[in-house]
Amino acid sequence: MNDREIADRFNRSAGSRYHTVLVGGAPEPLYLPAGPGGPAEIRYTRDYAQSALHELAHWCIAGARRRTQIDYGYWYQPPPRDLAARDRFFAVETRVQGLELLFARMARVRFHVSVDDPGSDPGDFARRVHAEAQDWLRRGFPARTRAVLEALGDDWERRLAVAHSGRGRSHAYRNDPLRAVADG
Repeated sequence: MNDREIADRFNRSAGSRYHTVLVGGAPEPLYLPAGPGGPAEIRYTRDYAQSALHELAHWCIAGARRRTQIDYGYWYQPPPRDLAARDRFFAVETRVQGLELLFARMARVRFHVSVDDPGSDPGDFARRVHAEAQDWLRRGFPARTRAVLEALGDDWERRLAVAHSGRGRSHAYRNDPLRAVADG
């Protein structure tokens, strides 16, 4: 899927249900809460499908209170970051990018882990993101996340169940459920 297909699918289903629109073309990603008579806006960077999926993951994870605040009330410290700031960034981003990885697989969009900090170890962070995606598969999904997955594909439950269990895949996939999702 490209970014417009992702936005159209979301806006017609989950976005409509949750009074939220996904809008591309922004110079930087931004979340704006619903205003008087208007929906909340999830703005993603330019025309990047991965940015749309990343911002949807933030929206899924943000609680009701955070969804009333611009950019969910999160802080953003641009790189370079000291070790403590990098750890805070990764604590939030591990969960978000783990969910984004699953969204990317469902939308058949190539996923790239984003460390957003030149001094960081991308390999270690990638392993943490992959483990978080597997944890999402084990834990299950809250309602808004399920709504996004439904928007990305009618068969999402079957594809994720097969990926998680390894059924119907060669032995090589049994230890890597996310690879099975990517190819399913």
